[in-house]
This record gives sequence, C-alpha cells and structure tokens, in this order.
Amino acid sequence: MVQVTAALVKDLRERTGAGMMDCKKALTENRADIEAAVDWLRKKGLAAAEKKAGRTAAEGLVGMALEDGRGALVELNAETDFVARNEGFQAAVAKLATLGLSVEGGLEALKASNMEGQTAEEYVISLIATIGENMNLRRYAKVEVGDGVVAGYIHSAAAPGLGKIGVLVGLESSGDKDKLVALGKQIAMHVTSANPRWVARDDVDAATIERERAILVDQAEASGRPNHVVEKMVEGRMRKYYEEVVLQEQAFIMDTDKSVGKILEEAVGDIGAPVSCAGFVRFALGEGVAREEKDFAAEVAETLGS
Repeated sequence: MVQVTAALVKDLRERTGAGMMDCKKALTENRADIEAAVDWLRKKGLAAAEKKAGRTAAEGLVGMALEDGRGALVELNAETDFVARNEGFQAAVAKLATLGLSVEGGLEALKASNMEGQTAEEYVISLIATIGENMNLRRYAKVEVGDGVVAGYIHSAAAPGLGKIGVLVGLESSGDKDKLVALGKQIAMHVTSANPRWVARDDVDAATIERERAILVDQAEASGRPNHVVEKMVEGRMRKYYEEVVLQEQAFIMDTDKSVGKILEEAVGDIGAPVSCAGFVRFALGEGVAREEKDFAAEVAETLGS
C-alpha cells in the first residue's frame, strides 16, 4: 500500500487550498501521485480556491457573539466590500462568532473546531469555492468574566452583530446586571472611538514604557533645558501618553470632564456594587493588512496576452 505522508498532504493543501482530509483522501485515491491528486480535487470542485489563494483579502466583516458572562469576536476577510453584503457570507461570520463562544484556545483552536461536520478552516475554504473570492479567518478572541457581564458594540453594522469594528468589554461586579450591560456598552463605544491599548497603567509592559520614555528624553534634551527641567517635561509627557493609551486614564467620550476610571468608580452608586474592567478586545476590519495595489492596465495586458 502506498504511504501518504504528512509532507505530501501539506504540499497538496498549499497547492490547492483544499481541506486537510480532502487532500489526504485525494492522495490515497491516487496512490500518492500529487499531480493526479490535484486533478482529482479539481474535478470534485474542492480546489476551486487554488487560484484565489494569493489575492489580498482585507475587506469582509467582524462578527460578535454574546452570552452570559462571555463574548467572542472573529474577523473573516474577503477581497471586496461587496461580499460583506452577501447573506451567505454574513451567516458564515455569525456562525463562526457563535462557535467561538465555546472554543478554548486561540485562532488555531477555532480553525480546528468542528463546524457542520468539518473543521472551521475547511468550512471557510468551502465558502471560498461557493462565493468565489479569497477569504481568510484572520482573528479570534474571547472575553470571559466570573461575576459580571461581557458587553459589546458593533460599529458600521451590516447586520446584527456584524460590522466594520467590533468591541467586547468585560465588567466584573455583583451589582445590577442590566445596568452593568448598559455601562459596558457605553465603554465599548468609547473603546471603538478612543482605541486604548491597555486597561490600566500597570498593564503597560516595561519595554514599552522604557522605549517611550527614551524618545521623550531625547526630545526634551533637544530643547537645551537643564536636567531637572528635562525630567519634569518627561514626566508630564508620560502622563499625557498614559492618558492616550490606557483605558482607565482616557477622557470618557460621553463626559470628557471625567476619566473612564472615574466613571467606573462612580458607577457603584447606580449599579449597587463596585465595578472593575476585566479586559477588552477591539477588532477593526483589515487593520494591519497590506492591501494590494492593483495595476489594472497590466492586468488587462496580461489577460489579452494569455
């Protein structure tokens, strides 16, 4: 019996974009002949994603799912904004977000999770063949709390729980849960706009602080001021830095006279118990993706020449 190795499966998968089990079956059916296996997958319609795999996917949707004490965000990218309006694509993103509520682990764990009789990664590959654009299940995150709520907000919504920016905020408190959800949604809206990086000053890693301080010291020393003045300038600018990147120290967008931290402190009167932020996640569609610059004249010339 011809042995189908993991290396062969990996090679076939990279060439065709088909699912792992489909690649293994194709190689088994074709006695480990990779070219025959490619043809076998194409005939079955399982390699329809092959030519699409190199195309940039920076559009799509962020999906959010919420249930008691937990919330999940996923980002499924596609090539065009048009696909984000496709009902099948929207349904897929919603299903992936709901699946994320029960996944323990990160993105790879989500991709490997069972979804309609296949892995979530294989589900996305089959969606590529159906819709006809390259897609990428790019990000996944979950926020959970013990005693409290996870609230969320979707910006530029295309449908309930689906949009361009998704934010989850976890609030811990034994107080009124309905009021806690309302507060959590307000803070999620704030995070959407202000884009903090950390919840509290203590969460900022030492390397980031050191790097920021070094930049500020160089800037202050360039002013030619005495050392004691330079130190005061740096401390003042560091405070300003924290106010820009730390959630609790940012001016709350709905009451800019107060910080988010102050809003949380004062919430005890309305909610009936102390409130603390356990964490947040913010996904903005396509952030960090290098978008392809298309040369349409070259594409036309290439097409006519082929």
